Amino acid sequence: MAYPVVAIVGRPNVGKSTIFNRLVGERLAIVEDEPGITRDRLISRAEWLGRTFQVIDTGGIEITNDEDHLMRSMRMQAELAMDESDVVVLLVDGKMGLMDSDREVAQMLYRIKKPVVVAVNKMDNPQMLDNRYEFYELGLGEPIAVSGAHAIGIGDLLDAVVEHFPEDIGDEYEEDVIKIAVIGRPNVGKSSMVNSIVGYERVIVSEIAGTTRDAIDTPFERDGQKYVIIDTAGMRKKGKVYESVEKYSVMRALAAIDRADVALIVLNAEEGIIEQDKHIAGYAHEAGKASIFVINKWDAIEKDDKTMQRFVTSIEDHFLFMNYAPVETVSAKTKQRLQKLFPTIQRVSEQQNLRIPTSTLNEIIQDAIVRVPPPMDKGRRLRIQYVTQVSVKPPMFVMFVNDPELLHFSYQRYIENKIRERFPFEGTPIRFSVRRKDE
Repeated sequence: MAYPVVAIVGRPNVGKSTIFNRLVGERLAIVEDEPGITRDRLISRAEWLGRTFQVIDTGGIEITNDEDHLMRSMRMQAELAMDESDVVVLLVDGKMGLMDSDREVAQMLYRIKKPVVVAVNKMDNPQMLDNRYEFYELGLGEPIAVSGAHAIGIGDLLDAVVEHFPEDIGDEYEEDVIKIAVIGRPNVGKSSMVNSIVGYERVIVSEIAGTTRDAIDTPFERDGQKYVIIDTAGMRKKGKVYESVEKYSVMRALAAIDRADVALIVLNAEEGIIEQDKHIAGYAHEAGKASIFVINKWDAIEKDDKTMQRFVTSIEDHFLFMNYAPVETVSAKTKQRLQKLFPTIQRVSEQQNLRIPTSTLNEIIQDAIVRVPPPMDKGRRLRIQYVTQVSVKPPMFVMFVNDPELLHFSYQRYIENKIRERFPFEGTPIRFSVRRKDE
């Protein structure tokens, strides 16, 4: 399912990154007193009252003496919030009071048809609470007093945010439909691939990076199997580059990944692998989705008998955390090898739904222990009592042990590899939950 999106906006140095860290529960954003320190947007998941949602920490504002430049940067934030979010948090500074730049941001937010929650930050003691009343002037509802530094009022802010979330609508497709997210940075050929697969011009194709406006669902059927393919955009509006096209594509990928069963991670054969490819692939891995690396534009490069192996080796080197994912080479332009994608898609979809009988699973574990006993740690040895699979998509295993702290990452990886020797789980990550034996 797709999760609601919350964007935190506001003028520089009001504490957006601090509030972001409080909402997501991790120190992901760099927090400094220097205005404009957040150069890039950060995206992470949070949960409150049983609702999971995405939070965007908007950045990219650079402080200069050019007032026009400052306003253009704030306008980018407001437009980003308009395009991406279900709820906007307008953060203001209670110590500094109401500023003209706060009014400017509020003016932009008036025009969006989405709820806005005003949060007055840096309200560190009760004597300052009256400072929030002047922010009623913004006309965006009741201001909520918070302190990101001291975690004051965060619960009240989250209550107000969650109240505006759309109702869960569930999955609109039948269970036997395989949902495919086509993800990747702009201009790797995602839209061309979708058009070639479904056989007609469903989405706009252009040489300009990021001309697909929205994520688009295209249902189709092939050899009796029903699919929905989700194309993802690189940019909302042609001609408007908010920050960087490469960074902007991440939100598209996240929304598509959340709804998908299988992610086609599209790489550009002409350009090779860049850092943004790893970021996008990492989201699919962290979300537990079945994944396939698809090297597009294979027709456009000169090849010899070692070209394919060089690409596979490069993928293995760059994506060590996804060594389970198969690699396919295609040309969306000529439709070369596209037909070979579908057996792979069906195979990884079956693998992510595979269940191992508990008796078989424990036979595998006991054999692994006999071959390589768990190492000692401070005179104590890990004992694995029992393992069972509790879910699929992705496959999740609960491992009961004498002491979870004795299970080193390297030994857990050894156990995973032994499971994959018998049941490859091709294309899908597998997860472990480690519990004490008496839990």
